[in-house]
Amino acid sequence: MYIRGLRCGHLIGVISGRANDPRGPSVLNLGCCGGEARTLNWRRWTNWAKHSPLTLRLADRLGRGRGRLRVLDRLHPPVKAAHKPDLRNWHKEELAAAWIGHATVLMRIGDMTVLTDPVMCNRVGVGFGLITGGPRRLVAPALSLAELPPIDLILVSHAHFDHLDRPTLNRLAKDIPVVAAHRTHDLIKDLGFKNVTELQWGESLQVRSLAITAREVNHWGARTFYDNHRGFNAYLIESSKRRVLYGGDTAYHERFKDIRKVDLAIFGIGAYDPYIQAHATPEQALAMADHVRAERILPMHHSTFLLSSEPVAEPIERMMAAASKDPERLAIREVGQLWSSAN
Repeated sequence: MYIRGLRCGHLIGVISGRANDPRGPSVLNLGCCGGEARTLNWRRWTNWAKHSPLTLRLADRLGRGRGRLRVLDRLHPPVKAAHKPDLRNWHKEELAAAWIGHATVLMRIGDMTVLTDPVMCNRVGVGFGLITGGPRRLVAPALSLAELPPIDLILVSHAHFDHLDRPTLNRLAKDIPVVAAHRTHDLIKDLGFKNVTELQWGESLQVRSLAITAREVNHWGARTFYDNHRGFNAYLIESSKRRVLYGGDTAYHERFKDIRKVDLAIFGIGAYDPYIQAHATPEQALAMADHVRAERILPMHHSTFLLSSEPVAEPIERMMAAASKDPERLAIREVGQLWSSAN
């Protein structure tokens, strides 16, 4: 858990995770309009909170809101994305991908359109009435929900607020099939989705023309202080002719090596400082793409939310430097760009 920054009385960031988790810092940074900052040790509070049933029930309830009343989230909107995907020939693509922002990728593979970890709101986190207690978006989604093409499948990698955003899911059509990680359906099903399937590592599901296989990653699944029972996945997505690996959130590991060559590997490259045990560096993401002999790489999970200590532009700068021997291998560099196998 961390809380980062108060400006003009508005909460800038709250993320909940495991208390005493070695992945995170042990302080709260609270800043005000004048730029002053106070550092408070929160470990005593989290140690108390995880033993308080009332606090745990409250945290769970606040994390289940649908965002309908959070009008203050509209204050200080994020800057527009520098690019907007041109989807005029989207239905004709055999393999294409557009980076909407953070871990939200719009994919066309075979005859289906897939949306990963849909997060389209200005903030992510727990609900406090008229505002969301969580990080503010830096760059707006490249497409609005109304501008998205018809979605055939939603993939949710894990339950963290920046990947499973209930206010966004609540606004999507409920007849879209959803594939999610083990023991996360309770955060999705009650929104009205008719077809929610959980996959554990190694399990596969056929959704029309696509085979979806859950793969193991180095991360964790708790959404609040106590729900460590939740799963966390990457997904191998296969049509009759194309293969895509969506890495979700993961630290470096070598368990993708048994996957045959993929056409596109989608990996997170940000939030590694200080969370190196949960998120790969750009160089490590490139190494994992090499493990699957990826033809093209789509770096994501950077430049959208301030979740860690590295400078906002550092992840993509390091990724471009690491891939400098074959720069064309990077399919996308900025929010809103579109890549197609036909180009």
